[in-house]
Amino acid sequence: MQTDQFLSHHGVSRNPFAEEDAQTDRVFKALCSTIHHPAWDKVYGEPTDPATSLVFGEKGAGKTAMRLQIVQSIEKHNAASPTGERVWVVDYDDYNPLLDRFADRLPARKGRDASRVLGEWKLWDHMDGVLAIAVTDLVDRLLAGRIDRGQARGLDHAQQRDLLLLAACYDDSTAEPQSERWARLRRAVGYPIWRAGGWFTLGLAITLVILGVIIGWRAWDWLQWPWTWVAIAAGWAPWVTKWATRKYRAVRIANNVRVLRRDRGTLSGMLMRIPASDLENQPLPERKRTDDRYELLAKLQGVLRSLGYGGVVVLVDRVDEPHLLGGRLEHIRDFVWSMLDNKFLRQPGVGFKLLLPAELLEHLNREDRDFHQRARLDKQNVVPSLDWTADSLQDLANARLAACSDKSPPPKLRALIDPAVSDARLAEAMRGLRTPRHLFKFLFRLITTHCGRHTESDPAWRIEPDTFEAVLAVYTREQASIDRGLAAT
Repeated sequence: MQTDQFLSHHGVSRNPFAEEDAQTDRVFKALCSTIHHPAWDKVYGEPTDPATSLVFGEKGAGKTAMRLQIVQSIEKHNAASPTGERVWVVDYDDYNPLLDRFADRLPARKGRDASRVLGEWKLWDHMDGVLAIAVTDLVDRLLAGRIDRGQARGLDHAQQRDLLLLAACYDDSTAEPQSERWARLRRAVGYPIWRAGGWFTLGLAITLVILGVIIGWRAWDWLQWPWTWVAIAAGWAPWVTKWATRKYRAVRIANNVRVLRRDRGTLSGMLMRIPASDLENQPLPERKRTDDRYELLAKLQGVLRSLGYGGVVVLVDRVDEPHLLGGRLEHIRDFVWSMLDNKFLRQPGVGFKLLLPAELLEHLNREDRDFHQRARLDKQNVVPSLDWTADSLQDLANARLAACSDKSPPPKLRALIDPAVSDARLAEAMRGLRTPRHLFKFLFRLITTHCGRHTESDPAWRIEPDTFEAVLAVYTREQASIDRGLAAT
């Protein structure tokens, strides 16, 4: 008996429980993204006034699904909101490139040791990562025309400069040479660079005048006089000073933005095209400190506000997946703890949604007073557990069946299982499964096992109690063994 035959009998066109990961789950993405966890309102909050939330959930509890739901909800909010009330989303969830580049900066022995790498990782490295993702996305949208060119041209001169400085320091695209991409961005926003060539023009003019006089007067002996070369050198001295200063700043930026690879020559060339008056007293990530990064984040917010985005939401997810961390809880803790700073998490107009493994909560509760004073978790909308009740899991299963059904009314989970399995027993089983991922894996195995026990010529349209109990017992033992293995590591 085929599973399609069993499901079709109940009016279900495809298996609702075949996928386990929300990122590849077609049923969730297309049809079930409106089914929210009971803690949804606390986590999502009000998009026009983004706030920070910390969510702790075990594997499979729905953290990634919640992240995708936040993205979708914000997209709907943006589509229905006037300019100025839209929200910019930063998906801070792919850490492998950042950590790899960071580790490459360290001495070889440190770069191979995760503990030593994380001992060097600081809050400003997280801030550089957030800025890199946000700025790269912004430049992509501007150059692709997904943000109105009129709005881009409407930026004032200071915001044009801010955007170009942010792009010089943080644009991480590899789609084209960085200098060409920066030049395209400069033209898109209409930033004038002619004033930046003043010293070069002066040096060239003095050189041409002196050579013109020598040629016109046929005073070839002047080329042997020191004063001729002194005059030419004096004409070029301001430009050479400017070049050396920009080169020095480019080297410092490249050395201190440790999560990116910045070509020093390309970066100094970009800085050369910005007039000295526009660079005066401007914050750049030239030091290992957070102060400059906070100012740069504020400048990014200013640019986004002018483009119609009044708030920023940063989604932090999959912190247990970077290969450098190796899934070790101590490494994950060290990586995340550097972010838990009240000043960082409660910036005006910025909301961080940290979706964290449940195991970190125990470590969090063991931290000392100084840590909690710095993090001020009492202000961060903490959700200590993404618990699912038996009723909510059954509702989730019913919603997925309805999403894959062409029957009215759609079938419910209860209709697939023999009445001999009582409602109380079914609820007890749901309670033991705990998370959506376990629920989907169990139901998928239950349906396939049931179908494997019957032929197409003699089908059974309800799952018998012995099949239900046998599959549940095996699945529970397997998961208990896996959980023990994870705890041991």
